[in-house]
Amino acid sequence: MNTNTAPGNRLTPLPQRTQGLNLFLTGFLVLFLELASIRWFAANVIFLHYFTNVVLLASFLGMSCGCMAACQRFEWLDYFPTLALGAACAAIGTSSIFTVWGDLASPPETFFGTQNLYVDVAQFIVPIDLIVAIFFVLIALMFVGLGQVLGKAFDAYPDRVIGYTLNIGGSLIGIILFSLLSFVRAPPAVWFLIIGTGIAYLLHQFGGLTIGRGLTLLALLVAVTAPAAARRAFAGVETFWSPYYAVEYYAPKLGILVDNSGHQQMVPFDSGGSVYSLIHLLRRAAGGPPFRDELIIGAGSGNDVNHALHYGVGRVDAVEIDPVIQSIGISRNPDRPYADPRVIRHLDDGRHFLRTTERKYDLVVYALVDSLILHSSYANLRLESYLFTEQALADVKRILKPGGVFVAYNFFRQGWLVERLAMMAESAFGCKPIVISLPYRETLRASEQAGSAAAGSASRRNKLSGLRRRSM
Repeated sequence: MNTNTAPGNRLTPLPQRTQGLNLFLTGFLVLFLELASIRWFAANVIFLHYFTNVVLLASFLGMSCGCMAACQRFEWLDYFPTLALGAACAAIGTSSIFTVWGDLASPPETFFGTQNLYVDVAQFIVPIDLIVAIFFVLIALMFVGLGQVLGKAFDAYPDRVIGYTLNIGGSLIGIILFSLLSFVRAPPAVWFLIIGTGIAYLLHQFGGLTIGRGLTLLALLVAVTAPAAARRAFAGVETFWSPYYAVEYYAPKLGILVDNSGHQQMVPFDSGGSVYSLIHLLRRAAGGPPFRDELIIGAGSGNDVNHALHYGVGRVDAVEIDPVIQSIGISRNPDRPYADPRVIRHLDDGRHFLRTTERKYDLVVYALVDSLILHSSYANLRLESYLFTEQALADVKRILKPGGVFVAYNFFRQGWLVERLAMMAESAFGCKPIVISLPYRETLRASEQAGSAAAGSASRRNKLSGLRRRSM
């Protein structure tokens, strides 16, 4: 049985040259679609946002199963438009449904959603593993058709070395093109237009491109762009695609969301945001002068920068990794802190900046560093995990002036996590850090939820050392 066919007749063998093109094109589409799926599904299904390796594994499984089905008469590629549209609609539907999942099973776990949640009895409960399993299957099925075309092309192409070269070359081009599109902040409409064009070409080549399938591919293009368009039309939410995730800006509340998760809110200095002033107020209460040089890791939309300027800091190096969030802070923050000549903007990874800067600072701040995304699809490490290591704290100590202060604050879900960070800071700086919880507690226990906490450490004796330390 010959499974390599030409347009209009599925029993007519395809030329060798066409099979070589198929090897290149399927390699390109598989990698391009994989990256697009990781970005788009993570932006619409909150669980996949934190576990993007689920999408990665599903795509590899689907492609592998398709290669194994190369000798079957059933044409899986014919069903790609329907499967892809169904998966996209399921993702859109999931993002609009309130779901709650079980309580914390193991205290050392700090994955999103493992904390205790107030359950509204009027809502229904959907286990996270069920949601993940459904999307794992849906995404895997999307890749079976491309895997089958790839397997057929490999079977038909006589020169294995050239065949693998063509396929790997297509994969590399797919990765490079998607990276370039992410760099220029292209929206999903561009990604899926490229994917749909490639799929339509393959369907036409195998005689499977019908009017219905063509319209389904167009419907897929509409579906992946519909959520952002609907939010802009009905809620006034602007959506931008940074190299990392979908960034949404809601002007009435000056709020920024990333991948459907609340991320930060710009707070005018006169309206509140006292937590951003805390270290400066403590400095003043201890009788110290204003900080002269400050480094902010995770400057975001500018709240920390704004408060530093109001308390007389002479120079602020503001480091932010996401260009879209930084640009929103530059153009939309009502206090315009980034426009101040004392502020030096840096678009960089925080750990890289720490390791390469030669400047010395009176104050280094980890400002709510929370990327809300994994470092890669191959691990459960998040981007900011590399800031909370002994080596990173050693870099902080290196760039602090004598008597300088290091501050880290965030929403820590468990007391044991605060205790661990405090112990690391004590080991790195040689002094016990000040730990303050908000709302205030005299004691933080390792087994309880911590809420928001701020921790300050010093490289040498400084103007905060007179403050009474709170126990863990």
